[in-house]
Amino acid sequence: GDSVITVQLTEEDKVEDDVVFYLVFTGSTVQHCTSTRKINPGSLETISPGHDCCETVKVALCASREGHPVLVVAEETFQFVQDEAYDAAQFLATCAGNQQALNFTRFLDRSRPPAADVDFLDEKVALAFRHLKLPAEWNVLGADQSLAENIPRETLMHFAVRLGLLRLTWFLLQQPGGRGALSIHNNEGATPVSLALERGYQKLHQLLTEEGAREPDSWSTLSHTVHSGAYRVKHHRGLDVYLLTAEA
Repeated sequence: GDSVITVQLTEEDKVEDDVVFYLVFTGSTVQHCTSTRKINPGSLETISPGHDCCETVKVALCASREGHPVLVVAEETFQFVQDEAYDAAQFLATCAGNQQALNFTRFLDRSRPPAADVDFLDEKVALAFRHLKLPAEWNVLGADQSLAENIPRETLMHFAVRLGLLRLTWFLLQQPGGRGALSIHNNEGATPVSLALERGYQKLHQLLTEEGAREPDSWSTLSHTVHSGAYRVKHHRGLDVYLLTAEA
């Protein structure tokens, strides 16, 4: 999700300005409807919705005009593919609480990836996490909630903070066990909060310690989402388009 989609209209589809175009994506369990914006008389632009699984879906381009029935202008297929970010999010979600796996992820820190790579990783993995089907009982600290907070251990929060992943840290903070992870020491005696301070990640430290700290900005998160039961409406301010997602 969150990629820009361009729609090229044929000559016969170029119509008056009062016609509004929508894209409707129909998957196996959810359906998305996105508004579009006109770039020029022959081109439309919108944002691809974040989908709940990797599959090929049907896409319909619909035209709407006040006082007239909605017309299906064209139909096509669209494939949501599994990429490295999705794999990484799946791995991390599955390994919450797995000390062997979490210690293994520390090699990323030793390789010290460039800031641009870190930002890309943060953006993509956080986005993938948002669309994972996490079990209802999923917890940042793993499945074993009987562990006392004073037992030293590595957590997903340590991983996210160590690499300076602002958006992933924000996502984890909103999940069960996220706030609890902030006070847990690892085997070196570091908490996620002390790690952020030690590494000079000022924005990250502020995110972890300031009450009411806001979500970090990025082009994909410059949006406002409203949830209501089986429906979700998202407004992308950059392109000024709306996405409605509903259970099919």
